[in-house]
Amino acid sequence: MNEAKKNSNLELEKIKKELHTRKLELEQEMADIAQEKFSNDQVQDIGDQALTSTMESVRSSFQDSRLSEYKRVVKALAMTEDGTYGICVDCGLPVSEKRLKSYPDATRCLSCQEAYEEGK
Repeated sequence: MNEAKKNSNLELEKIKKELHTRKLELEQEMADIAQEKFSNDQVQDIGDQALTSTMESVRSSFQDSRLSEYKRVVKALAMTEDGTYGICVDCGLPVSEKRLKSYPDATRCLSCQEAYEEGK
């Protein structure tokens, strides 16, 4: 096996490990969020009700954010298995190593990501 291929395989294994670790962290965070209670089921005054409602909204938003990241991590892990990891889903060119190091779950190269975000 040539040196470049060997280094590429080692880097991919490192990324897979990081993705798997992040997946487990997100699973734990989501489980913790689901268990969290903001009310003790006692009668609440209007201020307590407003605070509880606000905290529930914040939790829901946080949970949605974590679920979205979780789905991206799971997709990236699947891509490492099927050989498409690091390949832009839009143009088919390699995603830069620098981008993948910053965003291991990136599925687009920087140019395609910018175009995608402008098109939203």
